[in-house]
Amino acid sequence: MTTAAAGSPRTYQVRTYGCQMNVHDSERISGLLEQAGYVRAAEADEQPDVVVFNTCAVRENADNRLYGNLGHLRPVKDKHPGMQIAVGGCLAQKDRGDIVRKAPWVDVVFGTHNIGSLPVLLERARHNTAAEVEILESLDVFPSTLPTRRESTYAGWVSISVGCNNTCTFCIVPSLRGKEKDRRPGDILSEVRALVDEGVLEVTLLGQNVNSYGVEFGDRYAFGKLLRACGDIEGLERVRFTSPHPKDFTDDVIAAMAETPNVCHSLHMPLQSGSDDVLRAMRRSYRSEKYLGIIEKVRAAMPDAAITTDIIVGFPGETDADFEKTLDVVREARFSSAFTFQYSKRPGTPAATMDGQLPKQVVQERYERLIATVEEITWAENRKLVGETVEVLVAVGEGRKDERTGRLSGRARDGRLVHFDAGSLAGQIRPGDIVHTTVTYAAPHHLNADGEPLSHRRTRAGDAAEAGRSPRTPGVLLGLPTIGAPAAAPAPTGGCAAR
Repeated sequence: MTTAAAGSPRTYQVRTYGCQMNVHDSERISGLLEQAGYVRAAEADEQPDVVVFNTCAVRENADNRLYGNLGHLRPVKDKHPGMQIAVGGCLAQKDRGDIVRKAPWVDVVFGTHNIGSLPVLLERARHNTAAEVEILESLDVFPSTLPTRRESTYAGWVSISVGCNNTCTFCIVPSLRGKEKDRRPGDILSEVRALVDEGVLEVTLLGQNVNSYGVEFGDRYAFGKLLRACGDIEGLERVRFTSPHPKDFTDDVIAAMAETPNVCHSLHMPLQSGSDDVLRAMRRSYRSEKYLGIIEKVRAAMPDAAITTDIIVGFPGETDADFEKTLDVVREARFSSAFTFQYSKRPGTPAATMDGQLPKQVVQERYERLIATVEEITWAENRKLVGETVEVLVAVGEGRKDERTGRLSGRARDGRLVHFDAGSLAGQIRPGDIVHTTVTYAAPHHLNADGEPLSHRRTRAGDAAEAGRSPRTPGVLLGLPTIGAPAAAPAPTGGCAAR
């Protein structure tokens, strides 16, 4: 049965598309629903009581993917009265009421600024037997004040800001996430400490542009100070951050990375293009020389730093010469990996109406050349680590072939993926534990360590994984009504307003 039996809690499932922001937002959605009395559906359950789509609007096929999935759910819902479907995230913020018009079986549509309203909207839709659409134009509650159900026992996202003040011509995010809003440093550090108290070893500071953190309260050096403050938190072993913008990257951040022991020597810094003309058309306010200069400073301070990037191929007006300049920067930068994208036209962005839109076959050919160049470099860089000892934080789900190969997987301090043989420690190593091992083989996208591990340290994160616990941060609902355990339909007379 999809509908919950009388007196039993309703089940939910969250389906996430898109970036790290969406992944973390989904943790908040889960936390909100569980605080309201819902329970997560078992993975094998194809008919949960509530399905929430947390959507992305960045890629060209995002709309088709959502409406295709909604179409597949329609007959399931028809057979199970009481089932509810909710759509949130960036695509919901963009399409708003169009979602219910195109898919009238959807019960709730909510935006990026009002995640905290979801339990209320679900309850209201059940009570009124009508779709609820609520899209706010600005943030009502900072998302990190919301309860959060963390997916990992050993690593956690911590938002330091939401929104973006940049105006890149290819990006729709600022119009959907709004202007940048910064959290106060004390609130951020309190959340980090709460996660560490739960056993978390690694924290990733998250923002659309972490380098501009502090702009709202007038401290352009706030991000470097925040990194250093994280170094004072006992039990926090790894600190990462994503994503910085080259235009705001300051030397004090490099110094903080180099001088704070628990800040990892890994840097993800989007390039997008190596052509100054294309960067200008993208409205990216840096040039290739500045970008490479930042990398030079990072490597001077941290010779072992692993640098990753984002690159877009086929932006409107990109010439063969422009593309060759991108390849030149890739060769000089020596990235340890790169997320590569074919330019995708998004309605509502300036780039969508620019002259010089390129044929698909031209973009595809350049994309394939870029991939080949990137992999040649990443493989060469990874081969330099053969014979080196790496510290691995053991992970879940990083190695898709682990079951077949008998290996475990995790991330080195520099962010590289490592598949390793547990040797005589097989059965003793848990997700969240720390292993030191020696690299024996390198591939373009990962390292293998097939010898006996040099050491194994059991951690509180590993204890939590073994016990099946995941960290939860309670948050503060700041005036939103508490729903309690949802009853089976029909809802009690009076609805949520009476609670």
